[in-house]
Amino acid sequence: MKISTKRVLKQLKDDLTGKDSHTGITLSYAWLANQYGHISLGFIPSFLLFHFFKINAVKSAIYISLVWLVFEIYNFSTSLLSKKVSNIEDEFIEKKSSLNFKSKWQNVAFDTFTDVCFFILGAFLFALCVTKGADSKVFVVLIVLGIYLLFASKYWFITKIYQFYARFPYQFRLSQWGFYINEEDKNKVKIFLDSKTNDGNHLLIYGDFGSGKTSLGVGILNELSIKNNSCLYKNGIKMFSAFFNDDKVNDDEIWNWRTTDFLMIDNINPSKPVTNELVSSEKFLSFIDAFQAVNEKNRETIKQKNIIWILGSKQTLGTNNNDQWKEMLLEIGVVENKIAIVNLQN
Repeated sequence: MKISTKRVLKQLKDDLTGKDSHTGITLSYAWLANQYGHISLGFIPSFLLFHFFKINAVKSAIYISLVWLVFEIYNFSTSLLSKKVSNIEDEFIEKKSSLNFKSKWQNVAFDTFTDVCFFILGAFLFALCVTKGADSKVFVVLIVLGIYLLFASKYWFITKIYQFYARFPYQFRLSQWGFYINEEDKNKVKIFLDSKTNDGNHLLIYGDFGSGKTSLGVGILNELSIKNNSCLYKNGIKMFSAFFNDDKVNDDEIWNWRTTDFLMIDNINPSKPVTNELVSSEKFLSFIDAFQAVNEKNRETIKQKNIIWILGSKQTLGTNNNDQWKEMLLEIGVVENKIAIVNLQN
């Protein structure tokens, strides 16, 4: 599902006119505020150079632009290209562990270059104020920056909307994930990342408490939302009630579990130290069917949708030694080769 131009304009209006003190801060609002800060960090230092050191306004803008360019190149190269282990202080992320998935450096480079352009925009806006339009070089720089930033801003603003309405419990990139995973399971993750809308691919992730299964799912879903796919994170408990709801989308949402391209269902079962399975696949299917014999609408939605399932600490095997959650999906009508199982270990 793609976000319409009308919805983007509404989000822009809400971000620019809404009171964040009572409506909360969206990711698109935070991005706009961040870029305003970048413009200020170009404008103010240029003014300080001009005022206190008596440097020509255009030269001040050039010097400050070069300083920020060098700083961002350094920041990009040290934090991305040379990083081999995770050093993020977060309870959901393994610390000082080897990283398994490469950073999308093209995406990060695009983001970094956009930041640099906003710094330069602020510096040359100051030069424009001082020269009062007398220097044609300032106009040329501002026109070129304006054309690029219109394109870049459109992309990043819309991307932040996709990320925000995915309702992640926390922001996390897949390249930050540093838990143990074998090569076979890593390939299953990569295949799921290449899924298209309505492919009906299902990724079942098992793991003990602390094995990183939730953060892996969030990382996968976030990469997909950055590609401007509609994604939705749902806790297992909330998902139960969603099966009984109609197709109506709430006013504060853009899509629901039926209309999103990718869905993640988290905490369907707890991990250790809880040893018993609290929600069996059979019980979960009864919720899908809304306690009817068969709910074709719910089953068809799940069959066609790309879903990440965050399950318990171990696979639940039936008498025939088959995974019961996989068997549930097969009963719904999911094709076997569209079901991938990942077992994480501490």
